[in-house]
Amino acid sequence: MKLLFSLLLISQFLFSNNNHPIILIHGFMGWGQDEMGGYNYWGGKNDYIKILEEEGHTIYQVSVGPVSSNWERAIELYYQIKGGQVDYGKKHSDKYNIIQKPENKVYDGLYPEWDSSNPVHLIGHSMGGQTARMLQYLLDHEIYEEDEDHFEKSILLGSSSKNLILSITSISTPHNGTTLANIVKKTIPFIQYFVGLAGVIGTNFYNFDLEQWGFKRAIEESWPDYIYRMRTHDAWKTKNISSWDLSLSGADELNTLIGISPDIYYFSIITSTTKKKNNSKFHIPVKGTSIITRTRAKILGSRTGHWANGNETDSSWYENDGVVNSISMYAPSSRSNGSDPSVKYSGGEPLMTGQWYWIKLYSMDHWNIIGHLGGKNRDSRSREFFISHANRLKLLPQK
Repeated sequence: MKLLFSLLLISQFLFSNNNHPIILIHGFMGWGQDEMGGYNYWGGKNDYIKILEEEGHTIYQVSVGPVSSNWERAIELYYQIKGGQVDYGKKHSDKYNIIQKPENKVYDGLYPEWDSSNPVHLIGHSMGGQTARMLQYLLDHEIYEEDEDHFEKSILLGSSSKNLILSITSISTPHNGTTLANIVKKTIPFIQYFVGLAGVIGTNFYNFDLEQWGFKRAIEESWPDYIYRMRTHDAWKTKNISSWDLSLSGADELNTLIGISPDIYYFSIITSTTKKKNNSKFHIPVKGTSIITRTRAKILGSRTGHWANGNETDSSWYENDGVVNSISMYAPSSRSNGSDPSVKYSGGEPLMTGQWYWIKLYSMDHWNIIGHLGGKNRDSRSREFFISHANRLKLLPQK
């Protein structure tokens, strides 16, 4: 057995050192390059993309709809990588009364050579992890309904494409939803974190990317008015929006649709900034948690959430990172399909496709992990994580 393990380990390194690009996918209310002036989504005041490039990695970041559904975000993700006209699909567009092919959503492509011989690594923070899995689903399946009464088939939805993704990494992702989405009903969860920042640096940069709704910022429209119009749009009453996908029931529906691929390496990075309160089942923020995060960490640490069928979360959901319940980050699970297979990453074993390897980072909140709102220690740990994980991805065997 030891000999077999050694041979597997050796073979992994012999056929390693892939140079496939890493695609970074922001989460809810996130932004792309230059949308927030000099303040980076990936790194805050630092630039994680530049840091990783200096380490020898090829890195691209996308800018998908910050409040859009995972279906629409995944389609935008595809065309931003490959290039072409965004096409949300005829049936989806008719169902939700959106523009199927928004005129200004046409892309040259960050990586036009993307195909089964040139796959990519997807890293998604928060909702970005859900979006990565949705893209996996859309690539794996031909959406036959796109042929019905539709002369020109969607490039993405009208066919299946295998082996375009080598790995998916989710960071602080609410795979099974977050109870914060249930607590802050009929509002935009988490928006308070960066709305102030966007207003300070100049809101001409930030765009909600909702052209498919026929929604755009009016000339001379103030930032508060822009947000108000977006928050009160009719789309929030549908399931074609981020708030549904981030909810417990929305995530369950998503996980029923999307299965795990036997050909992809999966990693889930779990963050936690709370501890169990003395003589209580509730959780409270640990030392070093930012002031902005502490309030929501307390809320998540002491209140239950509910699925649409009335079932309630238990005390295992109290540990959190200030935005997402830590238990939700390990691996996707649904009532009908059960949980995806997952194991703790130990660092020494030959890695297998078709299961999640989880890595847990304590005293690290939802924003610290990508370089925001942390002190020196958390900032340093965040940078070290990104460098080490990018190196880990480079060692994955090429297909």
